[in-house]
Amino acid sequence: MRDPSMPEPKVERVRSRLTVQSWFQVAFAVLAVFVVLGTIVGGYFIQRTVQITDELVDQIQPARAEAYRLQAALLDQETGARGYAATADVEFLEPYLTGKRIEQDAADRMREFTAGHPELLAAVDEIEAAAAAWRADYADPLVAGVVPGVPQPVDPASTERGRTTFDAMRTLFEAQNAELVQARAEGYDDLIHARTIRNSVLVAMVAGFLLTGLLMVILVHNLVAMPLVSLRAATRRVVADGNFDQHIRPQGPKDIRALAQDVEAMRGRIVFALAAAHTQHQRLASQKADLDAQAEELRRSNAELEQFAYVASHDLQEPLRKVASFCQLLEKRYGDKLDERGTQYIAFAVDGAKRMQVLINDLLAFSRVGRVNDAHVRVDLDQPLDKAVANLAAAVDESGARIERPEQLPEITGDPTLLTMLWQNLLGNAIKFRHPDRAPVVRITCDRIDGEDHGDRAGAGRWQLCVTDNGIGIDEEFAEKVFVIFQRLHGRDVYTGTGIGLAVCKKIVEYHGGRIWIDTEHTGGTRFCFTLPALPDEEPEEHAPADTDLEGAPA
Repeated sequence: MRDPSMPEPKVERVRSRLTVQSWFQVAFAVLAVFVVLGTIVGGYFIQRTVQITDELVDQIQPARAEAYRLQAALLDQETGARGYAATADVEFLEPYLTGKRIEQDAADRMREFTAGHPELLAAVDEIEAAAAAWRADYADPLVAGVVPGVPQPVDPASTERGRTTFDAMRTLFEAQNAELVQARAEGYDDLIHARTIRNSVLVAMVAGFLLTGLLMVILVHNLVAMPLVSLRAATRRVVADGNFDQHIRPQGPKDIRALAQDVEAMRGRIVFALAAAHTQHQRLASQKADLDAQAEELRRSNAELEQFAYVASHDLQEPLRKVASFCQLLEKRYGDKLDERGTQYIAFAVDGAKRMQVLINDLLAFSRVGRVNDAHVRVDLDQPLDKAVANLAAAVDESGARIERPEQLPEITGDPTLLTMLWQNLLGNAIKFRHPDRAPVVRITCDRIDGEDHGDRAGAGRWQLCVTDNGIGIDEEFAEKVFVIFQRLHGRDVYTGTGIGLAVCKKIVEYHGGRIWIDTEHTGGTRFCFTLPALPDEEPEEHAPADTDLEGAPA
């Protein structure tokens, strides 16, 4: 392992400054330059190959064919002129005339095909000049001196001169053919050379591609794979094996080094978090021990308070009963001797004793919600509602109230006695706080709320039940205050009660895992709404025990 204190090698510094992407960009740039150069060179030689091939096929070969035509046309002229001069037959004059036309056409086409070869053009011009001189000096005078159908002897000197001139043209024919053969040979040599270079460039490009691919594989292996493998092994030792004290050394390209530094920073944070969590765990363990001790102390204190409340309630009610009884005896025995003020004082004392008894009973009922019965059974909400309506039968008959309810209410898990108290308090309030100008109408509704937005158990939802009346209503500003114990909105001379009934309702609903509130948007009365958890589909069937008589605390 290299000593960190030693200076970093130049290659290592360069490799560390470049990212993996930069290395790939360098490799692709080199490959691109190679491809561009190979494409340019290869394209040039491919084009050169096509050019030479086209020149051979479209120029040299057609030029040779036209040279043969040109030479054949001159030979036909020479043969036709001599035959016509010897026989004076007009048929021998036709090859001469036709040869002149073919000669001109072949010469023009040769000039077209050999436009890029000055030496071949010069040969054509030279042959044409010699042919023109031969015709001027020999052929044309010879043909002009013949009378058709009258053979005449030929001048030997003229014939020899014509043969000598034409032999000179034959020499030019041979020279022209030799130049065409040489041009063709040179074209084939250039074609073979261009093909060789073209094939070499293509092979070099393929080899360059393969070499570049190999270099990129090596580059990926050395610059990416090896540092990532090292980083993965170090991370596994730190995270999977729990060896958080081992440092992760950054290496490789810049971005992988940055990744290793981030992992090292994460390891440091994990070490710090583990130390903090260990300290917090110790603190929580100490706090848990303290809380357990406090909870035990609270259980003991609650048991003592409950016992004290039970004893105190009996001890307080007994004197109150005696005060009320003796006050009533005083009124009965000495009523005729007391004046109006004395009778009023005795009535005040009796009423105060009775209200104190009601208050004590309500306080006991409030404190025992969820602690005395503690029943959690499957109960049909119709059963506690029927019981509550039966308990309120007298108030319903007296007020002429009409209670509208669903045909069937759902089943939930709860305490039947507490649910009866809940229905009785809500219905009793609706009847008590009725409007003086109309008979009370109480409407009960029930809706299912699916989903887990309220923290319900999976597979379950909530039931939302509402009790709506057409009574005097509650102002929005008191929507929360009415659920506080002993909170009254009216005087005792207007409506009786201790102001504890709705507090009991709230405690019962919250004990069953729901919540209760007043719908402030409802007008023309009061609407109390509360939620209760629905039964999950897999909950076993249980039968609720028979309800016991329970007078709900009045609001």
